[in-house]
Amino acid sequence: MNELSATSSPVTVAIIGCGERGLAYAGYALRNPTRCKVVAVVDPRPFRRSEFAKVHSVQPNLIFETWQDFETASNVSVQQNSQKLCDALVVAVGDALHAPVVTALAKHGYHILCEKPMAVTIQDCMRMYREVTDAKIIFGMGHVLRYSPYSQAITEIIQSGSLGQLINAVQIEPVGYFHFAHSYVRGNWHSEALSSFSLMTKSCHDIDILCHWMKPATPVRVSSFGSLSHFRKDRKPAEAGDAKRCLDCPIKEECPYSAKRIYLDRISKGYDLWPVRPLVDELPDIENITDALKNGPYGVCVYESPNDVCDHQVVNIEFSNGSTVSFTMVAFTDTICERETRLHFTHGEIIGNMSYFTLSDFRKPAGKDRTRMVRPQSDGGGHGGGDTGLMRSFVNAVTAKDQSILGTDVGEVLNSHLTVFAAEKARRTHSVVEMDTFKLETATLE
Repeated sequence: MNELSATSSPVTVAIIGCGERGLAYAGYALRNPTRCKVVAVVDPRPFRRSEFAKVHSVQPNLIFETWQDFETASNVSVQQNSQKLCDALVVAVGDALHAPVVTALAKHGYHILCEKPMAVTIQDCMRMYREVTDAKIIFGMGHVLRYSPYSQAITEIIQSGSLGQLINAVQIEPVGYFHFAHSYVRGNWHSEALSSFSLMTKSCHDIDILCHWMKPATPVRVSSFGSLSHFRKDRKPAEAGDAKRCLDCPIKEECPYSAKRIYLDRISKGYDLWPVRPLVDELPDIENITDALKNGPYGVCVYESPNDVCDHQVVNIEFSNGSTVSFTMVAFTDTICERETRLHFTHGEIIGNMSYFTLSDFRKPAGKDRTRMVRPQSDGGGHGGGDTGLMRSFVNAVTAKDQSILGTDVGEVLNSHLTVFAAEKARRTHSVVEMDTFKLETATLE
């Protein structure tokens, strides 16, 4: 969706959480200063907070260490000036904090874009749903796959019916071997107790877009299989010996998951962005990255880390019209998050890779006109332009006070998350989960 033509002032935004996702969303304001302006920043890390504020020229009185500090200042502003601190919030804090932040600040009337996942428990997802609904705010969810030009081109074809009914969808998310080691073995999402299960934290937006493509049909049955197969102590190579940290390991030059190779080799060549940047709250250099690897979680051997989330998982979904979906999330890939998708229709098929797709129409005779390649133009940003597309849609929705511009609402967000929770239940219980029964059971959790 293009920018709405408007002569009004830019939408003012507070970024709550200045990590990689907050940085990605805030970049939209720098590229589109007439549409959006970051006016407040919240983060407990001094360097991240100050650097973010400097880049966006945030006034000192709008720089906060905690979201509670922001809320207090907001209350004071309303009491003294009869106005909030800004129009909208981007909530990009740790997953377990999404629910407390959103439920508290929605009550103040702030429009909210929340990074995925919605929350890490069913109860918190339902609590967010109620608060957002009661507050009547614009609510966006970090399901960025919906908003890339690539995905939107596919959505348009599906909804047009030009290839007939969508009967089956197959999608693979190749997480990337060192990406998984960084984020889900050593990093913020390594522990279900501290965050959530990996299907939720990594792939909830895959389940979301697959359900979106199948609309108006809804999930009726879900099964799932998967486990933590490799990143365990019993899989540690014998050659690694008793080493607990990569810098002490005799095979640090050969191991694909070696922290030296993933972090030190990059910073030694002058590369200081992800995955190097999250290791320190200062400008990365060889000295502080070495110290982080000697003393922090990112330097621990992947076979000695306290991780417990699945490194591969498959999900199968049957929909109310009989259509089916198969989704695979797997750590052990060279490509990083470049999803592969096959969509099978009654009169054609689409095969894509997040950059381009081929479209085949069975009704046309064999030859060059039967199959064509479509390469939608990406306007930059992560997830094939999805990060930019989501922020653009959110800003347009806030400007127009029109939730429909986002193409979804908090009720649909809740339902797609419930499908993810159902899949995890199916995996754990070795069963097929009936969605109607599952939803009735979850209603008792409120």
